[in-house]
This record gives sequence, structure tokens and C-alpha cells, in this order.
Amino acid sequence: QVQLVESGGGSVRAGGSLRLSCAASRIISGLNVMGWYRQAPGKQRDVVALVSSTGDTHYGDGVEGRFTISRDNTGTTVHLQMNSLKPEDTAVYYCYVIHATTMTKYWGQGTQVTVSL
Repeated sequence: QVQLVESGGGSVRAGGSLRLSCAASRIISGLNVMGWYRQAPGKQRDVVALVSSTGDTHYGDGVEGRFTISRDNTGTTVHLQMNSLKPEDTAVYYCYVIHATTMTKYWGQGTQVTVSL
């Protein structure tokens, strides 16, 4: 079992920045993907950004160029630097891990990001 602990959410004005972090409770062996999803009220949960254990990244619609995902050398912590935030970025952001071999998924508890005009 892997526990994911998120931090860094909050409220910011449009154009501002926030940095989210997610720490896994243990090293995840083998090929895996860590990243972030978000869910706004009344909408489905969508991918924001993902980074694999080999360093490959993927960004969801509307965030590339503004958001940057990174992962530390131990592979247990993932960060999401969010710049030029817009009101439409307002959502609960969930940390996510999937083990590529077993397809086991883990989710964090979610952290609220609110962007106001």
C-alpha cells in the first residue's frame, strides 16, 4: 500500500503561482507514473500532468506552457509548479500514482486550488 500526502494548495489571484507537492510513503519499485488530476465542481476528473519513472512527461489540455511537473531523485515526491493561473484552474487537485506492471493505482486525498479574478 502507498499513501500519498499532498501539500501546497490554496487561493491565489489570476496570474499568480502555486506549487503543489505530493510525497509517497515508500519507494515505488519498477516502471510507474506519478502525477496530478483535477476535478472541478460538476465536472469529471481530468489529467493535469504526469511524469513517468523514466522521466517522460504528459500534460493535459490547457496547462502546457503554464504548468511544470517534476519528480525528485528518489522518485517518491512529485511537484507541480503552476504559473499564470486562471480562474478555470480552480479545482480539487489529486495526486496519483500507477504502477505500470500491476496497474495498481493510488490517489491522494486532494487539495483545493482556488483562483479568483
